[in-house]
Parts: sequence; C-alpha cells; structure tokens
Amino acid sequence: MNFFKYLRKQASKCNKTIVFPEVAFSDRIMKAVIYLKKHNICDVILIGDESSLIMQNKELKNYKILNPKTFEKTIEMADELFNARKHKGLTADEAKELILDPFYFATMLVKLGYADAMVAGAEVPTATTFRPALQLLKEDEFVSSFMLMVGDNDLTDNPFALADCGLVVEPTCDELCTIAERTAKEYTRLTNNLAKVAFLSYSTFGSAKGESVEKVKSAFEKFKEQNPDIDAQGEVQLDCALLENVAKTKLGEGAKYYGNNNVLIFPDLNSANICYKAISYFGKLCAIGPIAVGFKKPVNDLSRGATVEDIINLTAITVLQCKEKK
Repeated sequence: MNFFKYLRKQASKCNKTIVFPEVAFSDRIMKAVIYLKKHNICDVILIGDESSLIMQNKELKNYKILNPKTFEKTIEMADELFNARKHKGLTADEAKELILDPFYFATMLVKLGYADAMVAGAEVPTATTFRPALQLLKEDEFVSSFMLMVGDNDLTDNPFALADCGLVVEPTCDELCTIAERTAKEYTRLTNNLAKVAFLSYSTFGSAKGESVEKVKSAFEKFKEQNPDIDAQGEVQLDCALLENVAKTKLGEGAKYYGNNNVLIFPDLNSANICYKAISYFGKLCAIGPIAVGFKKPVNDLSRGATVEDIINLTAITVLQCKEKK
C-alpha cells in the first residue's frame, strides 16, 4: 500500500467533518470534495449558495451546503466573532460584515464546532486562508508549518518533512527548536515512522562560522536537551544529513550520526521554501502542504498550483491532525 492510500484509509476511520470555503469558485475543490465524500475519507461542509452549487453539479444535492447570508446561525456567529476580536478594535457592525466572508465564516464554523477543520487556498493567497485562523484559532505563541515530500527516489522511498516552508520568516533559536519538536512529533503521528531530525546549515559540526550557524547549533543543543528520545543532529549540511557515505566521510567512522534523516529543519523561510520547490520540481516528488501546526483546530493551506489529488491528500492529513484533538 503506498503512502497516499495509507493516509486515506486512516482518515476514513476518523469520522471528521472538513469545511471548504472555495467550492463555489474552484472546480478542483469541487472534484476533490466529491471524491472525499464518495470514498468516506471525511464528511464535508461546503460554503456557497446551495441552488447555484447544485446547478453546477447535481451530485451536490445531498451535501451540506451553508450560505453565510441565509444560515440560521450567522448572526450568532457574528456575535462570537465580535467577542473574539473586540479587544483588537473590531466593532459589532464590522463583525456582521466580516462573517459573510467565506474564509471567516468557515473558520468560525471550525471554532464553534460545526466542523472539525478547514482546507483552503487552491484559489487564494496563503494569507487569505491563514489570517482568520491566526486571529481566531491560534493556540500557541506562534504557528509554524512543514511540507511533506512523498515519492520514490535514489535517497528514500519514505516520506520526509521540511520545516518551516510557509510561515515563520526568520525563526529565533527558541522558535527553531519548537518548530523541530512540532514537526518531528507530527511527522511520526502522520507517517508512523520514527523521526530523525537534522538541523540544516552551510556548516557541518563547526566546519564554517557565522551567525546563522550559531543559531542552528544552539537550537539543536536545546532540542536535544528537551527531547532526548528523538534522534537528531546539528548543525549539518544537507548532503551529510541525507547520505550515509557523505556523513562517514565528513564525520569519520566513529561518528554516531550517519545520514538518513527524514525531518529537515531549515534556518529560515527563505532557504526552506526555495529548497522544497527545487526538490519538488527537479526531484519530481509530491509536495503536500504547508501543513500548519499550532492551531487549536487544524487549518491547512493549499498551493494555488495544487491538483485534485493534492487537495485529497492534504485533506486526509488534515483529518488525521483532528484525530486526537478534543
């Protein structure tokens, strides 16, 4: 069974409901939700005008479709939105207008328990998906993300994670440590593989100097102190992190650490984002994500280049993120 089949099978056991705010203006989302519902991967809530959506596709006749303008709980949801954001200067009238936005409406459905999670971003920038969630669902001090890379190549046939590729621009040492901890634990939970973490740099064990090197080295040391049971190494160059023979050459036969990492932690968003796209296009691997970590309930963002298969797979991952949440 390949990894995507594994994801979908596991998700189908969870009985979760995912809300999709873009179905009214995304053919890809439309096709994906029909597949998700038909194969029992999750239940779905669609945001839009019911008659219009059913005219587009008669298969949606028995789907749960909510229109912010006519939903019986919209006024109540606007009040909840106002109460959640009035300390930031949001007025009651502004809340009544904002709740009509499909992304705020969908996020409030998640916040209030009508849905377990949200998937969006096929047709809009990342900020449109994440802004409401960052305002209404943020659990920790900051939210981070990772990409899950999947496919067969000369290095590995197992999925591996790259972080942070989508949210934290210039993480501090402490944030880098937290990103690594979150990503490692989520990677193990989603893939059922033990995480092996590499804190990446242009230096391997002091082979070069610099402010970035020191940040990565300090983050690794803090990570190991806080997570002694997770296999990790740093600071280390990418080739050494992945290739056993390179690791032996650079570190010597007596070194404990010999490549084969599956969770790669980058020093900044710039390097992480460039690398995941390069791996995806040049290496012909499937990139799923960004998968967000740090929300009270899962909200995930799609690439605007996402295929229907990508949407289905990210939704399955989103369902699995819901699994253990109260």
